[in-house]
Amino acid sequence: MKLNCHAMKKYIATYLLKLYKYIYYLSHHKCEFVLVRTYSAGVFAGYLEKREGKEVTLTKAIRIWYWDGAASLSQLAMEGVTKPENCKFAMPVNEIILIEAIEIIPITKKAEDIIKSVKSWKQ
Repeated sequence: MKLNCHAMKKYIATYLLKLYKYIYYLSHHKCEFVLVRTYSAGVFAGYLEKREGKEVTLTKAIRIWYWDGAASLSQLAMEGVTKPENCKFAMPVNEIILIEAIEIIPITKKAEDIIKSVKSWKQ
């Protein structure tokens, strides 16, 4: 394809505008902190980076192995836990790809702060 000078400038300007919009989106995009319940891997809290069908990518993900002080995942997502000292939340990982996600629940700021304050369970 042969372009004249005017067409080339227009093409470059269009490309740069798209690139600028993408960079702006990435710099202002705030990933949502969510709970993800999977079919067989358990429950995780983390920042939702990507979802494609049932495949979910979380960053700064925490495996919620056991919780106390919330009756359900719904309450955990809305209010956090009232007995953080009894909870078993694994140490965060930088990124995890979860296959077979069956439930994604947005977490409130209050619940996020409580979940993040639970001491990592290690042996």
